[in-house]
Amino acid sequence: MRYLDRLQPLALLVMRLALGAIMLVHGYHKVFGGLHHHADLVASLGLPRWSAYVSSFTEFFGGVLVLLGLFTRVAALGICIDLSVAIAKVHLHSGMTGNGGYELPLALATLAFALIFFGAGPIAFDHIRAPGGGGGKPR
Repeated sequence: MRYLDRLQPLALLVMRLALGAIMLVHGYHKVFGGLHHHADLVASLGLPRWSAYVSSFTEFFGGVLVLLGLFTRVAALGICIDLSVAIAKVHLHSGMTGNGGYELPLALATLAFALIFFGAGPIAFDHIRAPGGGGGKPR
């Protein structure tokens, strides 16, 4: 099964695209359609209102960065923290499955967690901007 090792860059790309697209869309609706409503919801959970703005922009811009593979580890860390708080404060009481369950946030947090440690892979802007990561031979 060692031949599958050659497909690891593709697997990281698929992970990034899935996580980035979902977070981008999820954050877009908050940033451009209901930022103040989201802030009211977050405040009703006992969290500071400013954390709603942080979470909204983390989801939107974190999704963009993960999609591009740019500063992936930092963006994935922010997304993982954001989703962990969402699970603990919003979804946990609903159980794993069903309406409002934490099944999807847990899956997304797991993808983000993996990207923190594995990075974006070679099919990403991180690979280009990193020292020696341009794809050529190292000096």
